[in-house]
Amino acid sequence: MLKVSENPPTIWPQEKSINDFTGQWWVAHTKSRNEKALARDLVNKNISYFLPMSWKVRRQKGRTLRSLLPLFSGYLFFCGGEKQRLEVLRTNRVANIIEVTNQQKLLEELSQIELALRAGMSLAPHKYIKEGQRCRVIAGPLADLQGIVLKAPQHVDVTSSLRKPAATARLVLQIDMLGQAASVEINTDMIEVVDNE
Repeated sequence: MLKVSENPPTIWPQEKSINDFTGQWWVAHTKSRNEKALARDLVNKNISYFLPMSWKVRRQKGRTLRSLLPLFSGYLFFCGGEKQRLEVLRTNRVANIIEVTNQQKLLEELSQIELALRAGMSLAPHKYIKEGQRCRVIAGPLADLQGIVLKAPQHVDVTSSLRKPAATARLVLQIDMLGQAASVEINTDMIEVVDNE
């Protein structure tokens, strides 16, 4: 486990905002547990990147352990041209590089994450659930119940509200033979997406 001082910066160069970066945005899909090592390599190569991270606190054998972990496991966002893309590939820490087709949308989404981190907010990874997905309840009195998400959780604009909203979804339970359905509101932590078979 790394000491706090050994962790790479979330943003490189540190004194800049990701909105100040020039070039094209790319997403590096890293090899397993290589996000921080790749970030350190990019600092040495002076390639601008954004690696949002959050603290995970756990207790082990009576000790409290704090680890700084990537918010989006397996991904690092970097900015530059073809030369920088090739340099990232040469690190041998990347499984593949994803080309970003909508540069402006990605920058807007990442800017919200950056704003929350700079404000000192504690961010945690969360399931991405969208309308129309088939889901299964994994805990509680409704365990194993399956349905289709009708109302996805509301995504909060961190620039307008610092309250943590209740992450709930509306799960539709269908009786196809009758052409009828009922729905229930459920916390997204209690459901998982069912793979289409």
